[in-house]
Amino acid sequence: MSVTSFALLQSLVTPVLSELRTELGTDQRTVTWVMTAYLLSASICTPLIGRIGDRIGKRRMLVGALAGLSVGSLVAGLAGSIEVMIAGRVIQGVGGGVLPLAFGIVRDELPARRVPGAIGLLASLGAVGGGIGIVLAGPIVNALGHRWLFWLPALVTGVTAALAHVVVPDSPGRRAGRISAAPALLLSGWLASLLIAVSQGNAWGWASAPTLALLLGAVVLGASWIAVERRSSSALIDPAMMRLPAVWTTNAVSLLVGFGMYAAYAFLPQFAQTPQATGYGLGASITESGIMLLPMAVTMFCAGLLSGTLVRSAGPRTIVVVGCLISAAATAALALAHDEKWMHYAANAVMGAGTGLVLACLSNLVVAAVPREQTGAASGVNANVRTIGGSLGTAVMAGIVTAGPRADGLPREAGYANGLLVLAVSLVAAAFLALLIPRAARGGRGHGRHHDKAGHALESAP
Repeated sequence: MSVTSFALLQSLVTPVLSELRTELGTDQRTVTWVMTAYLLSASICTPLIGRIGDRIGKRRMLVGALAGLSVGSLVAGLAGSIEVMIAGRVIQGVGGGVLPLAFGIVRDELPARRVPGAIGLLASLGAVGGGIGIVLAGPIVNALGHRWLFWLPALVTGVTAALAHVVVPDSPGRRAGRISAAPALLLSGWLASLLIAVSQGNAWGWASAPTLALLLGAVVLGASWIAVERRSSSALIDPAMMRLPAVWTTNAVSLLVGFGMYAAYAFLPQFAQTPQATGYGLGASITESGIMLLPMAVTMFCAGLLSGTLVRSAGPRTIVVVGCLISAAATAALALAHDEKWMHYAANAVMGAGTGLVLACLSNLVVAAVPREQTGAASGVNANVRTIGGSLGTAVMAGIVTAGPRADGLPREAGYANGLLVLAVSLVAAAFLALLIPRAARGGRGHGRHHDKAGHALESAP
């Protein structure tokens, strides 16, 4: 429930930004900060909260993250101005820590043989929640108004926080040591600089002074963060952990997967809503364009349920490769054939199946590769890498779609087609890169590994 609630809020607002712009009396450029602020906050909080949970207890941080999500939703729901709405979305971003904390709790509490399936299910629920958010946005606004996009999640996450406090056991193992402020500040600084530059680059201009300054700042702060972490006796993100072959290769694949998959989801409703007068659009309403994504949510969930069985028979690396190729094929097919609604439904369903397989296996690969007390940090970084990839993909897709618009200002058909083909190519590249992921023991036995002092994975004795 906690993972699904956070995922819902990632996408629930996306289809109704135009409605929020009118209700709050703002302009298009400003209203996009409703999404950007949430993205920034979640990206910063995800690795930090995951790491703090490894130190002081995952249950405590899970309850705190859910409470922050509920408070932020309440603030956004009460907002009478765009500034208060953005502040509420920043607070909501605290919920970014829910996913890595949930992975850590599953690893702590379940037998090793059940961990891969449970993590696969959680990863799929996170992705499915994002799809369901797009489906529900239109009906909620039409029936209740835009404020209920926030009040309903506030109620659900508040109840979930109370249940988590009662039901979730306390963490059996914690990583010793203090949490240094300098790495946390530097990590937040370079992430914020990078994501603001990427999300606003199309609006500001990629060669503009603000964009270039932020990109340069991201490089400088990122290099400083790495240097500080290497010297720290209590690193926020352990450099030795990040250099593990299974970790860096999985994170690299996650970057390309985020680039290809998340950017597609952001533009599919817009593609379907394009007026029929253009000759290629379907003229779908906000509600109908959301319903077109429902097959994706269903197949994604089913693929997540099946991922544990498939991993035991074929191994996680193979499933990642196959899942990336399935999603790439569906994305390319939609780029080339999109004149009928059934084509969108079919492509979305196939895309969801590939996505469900990939996300479940990537999460399992990271969790299996690191010591138990670093699960939250490693999972948080992996989730963040996908977010950064999604931001980059969305920026690239936006640039392609909006280049050379029609006389009426709407995108040309070639803009969507070429953009989707670029995303398909990124997924094919992810499949080839996935071949570099070290072969893991089948059936989740990697979760029984132990690690030496440098953090390198060692096979457990039979």
